[in-house]
Amino acid sequence: MSDNSSSPERKPLPPAAQRALAEAEARRNAAAAEAEARDKARPKEMQGPKGPEPTRYGDWERKGIASDF
Repeated sequence: MSDNSSSPERKPLPPAAQRALAEAEARRNAAAAEAEARDKARPKEMQGPKGPEPTRYGDWERKGIASDF
């Protein structure tokens, strides 16, 4: 076995791949900004359940037990 710890050289990405990566990064940033704005617009819930929304799948989930409405 070889003790060569360096990674192999990668070929440079073509321009189309670089554009696709830049577009994907821009979409991720826009989605994160939109989610942050949406969270700021919501009023704070008083005395609500801690953690994820218990009704997210149409069932009420509490302490591992789910019941349908």
